[in-house]
Parts: sequence; C-alpha cells; structure tokens
Amino acid sequence: MSTINTSEGLSQNTLSRNGPSRNGPEKKKGKLSGFLQYVNQHKFIYLLLLPGVVYFVVFHYVPLYFLQVAFKDYNIFLGLQNSQWVGLSNFRDLFTSKFFLQAFNNTVILSIMNKVFGFPAPIILALLLNELASQRFKKTVQTIIYMPHFFSWVIVGSIFITLLSPQGGLVNEFLGLFGIEPIAFITSKKWFRWVLVFTDIWKSCGWGTIIYLAAISSISPDLYEVAVIDGAGRLKQIWYITLPSIIPTIIVVFVLGLAKIFNLFEQVFVMYNPLVASVSETIDTYVYQIGIVRAEIAFATAAGLFKNVITVVLILLTNQLVKKIQGESVI
Repeated sequence: MSTINTSEGLSQNTLSRNGPSRNGPEKKKGKLSGFLQYVNQHKFIYLLLLPGVVYFVVFHYVPLYFLQVAFKDYNIFLGLQNSQWVGLSNFRDLFTSKFFLQAFNNTVILSIMNKVFGFPAPIILALLLNELASQRFKKTVQTIIYMPHFFSWVIVGSIFITLLSPQGGLVNEFLGLFGIEPIAFITSKKWFRWVLVFTDIWKSCGWGTIIYLAAISSISPDLYEVAVIDGAGRLKQIWYITLPSIIPTIIVVFVLGLAKIFNLFEQVFVMYNPLVASVSETIDTYVYQIGIVRAEIAFATAAGLFKNVITVVLILLTNQLVKKIQGESVI
C-alpha cells in the first residue's frame, strides 16, 4: 500500500510540477488562439493592411490559375476546363513567329536603353541637388522635377507629340533658328526609340531622386568634415564618400527595377504609330494586339508567360551576382 501511495504521490507531484501533458493538437490550438488574440489586439492595423492583401490576392495570385490557358487551345465558349490541352504548341508557334521575335528584340533593346540612360539619371540628379546651397531653390527644383511623375502617359504623350511635331512643334521651331530642317521625331524609325527613352527619363527621373536623396541624407556629416580637413574638394567628396555610401541603395533599386524592365506598354501604346511599328512593337503591345484585338487568348497568354519567366530568371541571376559581390542577397 505504501508503495502504491508513493507512486501515486510521485505521479501527482510530477503533474503538478510539469503541468498537464500537451499533445500535438492542443499545442496547435494554443498557438492558434495566441495568434487570434494577437490579431484582435492589433485589429486596426490589420484592417489597414486588408485592402492591399485583397488587391494582391485578386489581381496577382488568382490570375496564376489561368496560366494554364497558355497550354490549351482555349475556346471561350467551351470554357477553361473543356478546352483542348495542346502542351507547348502555343510556345512553338510563338518562337517561329517573326512578329513576336521582332517584338522581343525591340523590348530587349528599349529595356537596355532605358537602363543605360535612365537608371543613372536620378542618381546624377540627386547628387547635383545635394550640392545646392540654397534650400529654397533646392525645394523649388525638386517640386518642378517631381511633377511629371503624377502625369499619366496619355498626357505626357500628348505633350511630346505636340512639342515634336514637324509642323509648328516647339522643338522644330527652335531647330529652325539654326537652319535645321524639321525632323519627324514621332514617325522616324531613327529617332522614335530615343523619344521613348527621353520621355521615360523626363517622367520618372525626378521621382527616383527621392530615394537617393534620402540615402544621401543618412550619411554622417563627420565623414565630410574629415574629408575637408584632408583637403578633399567637392568632387572627391562625392566620389569617395557619397557614392560609396549609397551603393547598397543603388543595388537594391536596380534589382527591384528589373521586375518592371520589360513592362513597356502604356508609354509605347500612347506614342505608337504604324510607321515605326518595326522598331517600337514590344511584347506588351504584341500581347494586346493578339489577345484583345484578334482574340487569340491562348497565344497571347503564352507570350505574356514567356516574358514573365524571362524577368524572373533575370532577377534571380542578378541577385546571385550581387550576393557573390556583396556577400548578401537583396531578395
């Protein structure tokens, strides 16, 4: 009897010391209730977050289900499930289409031009603005160069089509003062790509300087004071202090910008005309013509999917390159 009582006492002491044993479902239930309690405690923050979550779910994640259209002979009357599965047939037709290859070639060229000339522009502009001594003049310039960001491409396209018109356009009127014949910028295959690059810089450059000015403002003033003591001028301070300090920001902006490197629809669509189709047709405008105008939905989906896959691969490769150089990845 004493042995049994002792065993029962030990068991009761063990339970009282360690608490009741919890199995898997009870632990999960405890975690779930803790999470719900945390959500309830911060419910107003989650309510503010909800519209953004709904947006991404509806417009970015739900459409992933319909990517299977690219692998089917889609018929709108049969529906998605009843349409015939054709595998990679749409992609084979895509890669043998001279119009798609032309659109892909134009997309790559325009994207490279935008990166080569457009990416350094806000960096240079931020460095120049940072050197301005007058804060009033600096804020005035910032306000002026930020404004184009809020204009739609319809407005920007209308402005530059008017300015670059060979009949009475302000640019050609100015060139005429130097005896230069009017140039049809918008309908010239030679000039149209440069018009696209310039208008993109004009619209986005000012807004992009915000990020770099914020990065520059976080640099310790002590570094500049030491540089002045060592006899470094403004150019050397920019080269040896400012630029190295904002390189991490430049890399992050560059990698994240690759996600939109092939997104060339609105600008090209607004300023596009048949005379320059051979040098301005991009994958996005090609998808619009094939999918919306000609209603070849499966073919257009295959083209769009190919563009997105190339973009993802490009981002991952660039991220790995940054990881090897810096020792840490961006994404």
